[in-house]
Amino acid sequence: MRSFVLLALAGATALTACRASVEQPPVPTVPQVSRHPERRGISLLTVSGPQSLAGTEEDIVVDPRRSLAVTDEVILARFSFEEVMNRLAELSGVPGLTGLRLYQEWWDSQRKAPGLGLGGPHCGDELLPDGKPGFNGFPYSCPRDEWRQALENPFLEPATNAVAYVPIGLFNRFDLAAADGSDCGEYRIVFARRSGMSEPNQRNLIAFEGVLPNPKPRKGLDGCRKVARFWAQLSREPDPAARAEALHRFYFEGVGKFPPVIHPDRFGNPTERATGQVRTNQFIQQSVTQGTWTLREFRLRTRCTGDSCMMRFEPDTVKTNPAGILFSAKQEHSLKEEFSEALVSQVEALAVNDLLRFSLDVGERFNSGQSHSNGTENLYSHQMGKGDGPLRRKLKQRLNELGSPLTVDNIVARAQVLSCAGCHQLSTKADLGGGLSWPDKKTPFTFVHVSERTKEEGPDGQRFGLSEVLERTFLPPRRQLLEAFLARRPPFDKPPGPDDECQEPEVRGARVETPGEDTPDKDQCEDEGG
Repeated sequence: MRSFVLLALAGATALTACRASVEQPPVPTVPQVSRHPERRGISLLTVSGPQSLAGTEEDIVVDPRRSLAVTDEVILARFSFEEVMNRLAELSGVPGLTGLRLYQEWWDSQRKAPGLGLGGPHCGDELLPDGKPGFNGFPYSCPRDEWRQALENPFLEPATNAVAYVPIGLFNRFDLAAADGSDCGEYRIVFARRSGMSEPNQRNLIAFEGVLPNPKPRKGLDGCRKVARFWAQLSREPDPAARAEALHRFYFEGVGKFPPVIHPDRFGNPTERATGQVRTNQFIQQSVTQGTWTLREFRLRTRCTGDSCMMRFEPDTVKTNPAGILFSAKQEHSLKEEFSEALVSQVEALAVNDLLRFSLDVGERFNSGQSHSNGTENLYSHQMGKGDGPLRRKLKQRLNELGSPLTVDNIVARAQVLSCAGCHQLSTKADLGGGLSWPDKKTPFTFVHVSERTKEEGPDGQRFGLSEVLERTFLPPRRQLLEAFLARRPPFDKPPGPDDECQEPEVRGARVETPGEDTPDKDQCEDEGG
């Protein structure tokens, strides 16, 4: 009998039961398809049964602060920004590429050419018809003061250096797993620039968001069972040092047949599997009153010319963030008519009267390269105005066809919630209709959901604070979903087949008990099990 953490550290994985004749579980039906970065896959399913498991000793009751959102300093000390950047550079296959160069070219993209003159993209590469910088055909703030990081070394003296990056959270987004099991969700590390801890206009947060491929996609979602169990069992391990080592292995080496999260293929480098991204929440500005909080998205890309290749973080569109101008009743854009048809087609999904399950899926051509969390550029309700217009009439007609009691303004407000800027700030206290409103993001969590500026005392010492919205609105259903999946409760239930003889390992406390001699052998279960 050994601790599950020790098993993880040793590279072993818990045995699961299997036989070749076992039926594959049916894929849960998702009410609507979504490519939204925060609402997709199994997160849109409705979980039935108790909010939390009652606590038979075989069931895992998830502690959200151990298994979903880990912000304890004692655990985060095992992670460093330099290790992440160097590992990505090392795995790029590009001779001589370093984590420092990767970092500096990344931020060089936030100013106009020639910058460092190393051949990477710059924010003035695309110009709109009016001659101003653009991205994907929409306005793009250029340059941003964050470009100055291209001249800095964040790896020097990380414990005191103002330009260094500090890990502030590890996040389990198993809830984003594809319903067909083609991937096993998203796993994130969030870093914050140290200067932002004391200077409110020198803040920058970086989230590495890696989608984890399913090593056994033919098993569907059941192929993700080991990674789900790995995170859930963290709730039972009392030693924070052991949890830190297990998590470090998960992110940098992988567990069992699951590959590591920190790999170029997890953050946008083209592969045959689903991939993730890196998103930033930027506010390095000259002053607090004159600056603009903006959220941006980047993907790692390897580009080759002849025999020479280079991997860089390249700016990308911010997903499910249609440009504000497309809602405007006053400004013109060549895609406005096409966007209005696309938005009307999404009214039914937006009208779902569940705060966490209404959704929006719009084409890439409508997405902006930035999402401003203050100002009016991305404030859809302001852009649309209150007067009559073609988009308002089309939305009203579709609501009437559906017999929905919601108003056009409710639908636009819901679209706003699903933008990055809306979730982080613009939708605070918004009336969404149907008795729903978006929760208040109280100080000091303005613009963020995990803050480098706020610490609290936890069971294992100091930890970074989470917004009330995250703790009370987002984490409880993620907990419920993870518990339901592991317990095979609806919608993840599957009646046992007559030949099911392989069994899950018995879990008691923080330990995994290896099945006895009557259990099918390890190799068979590793090949067939979850």
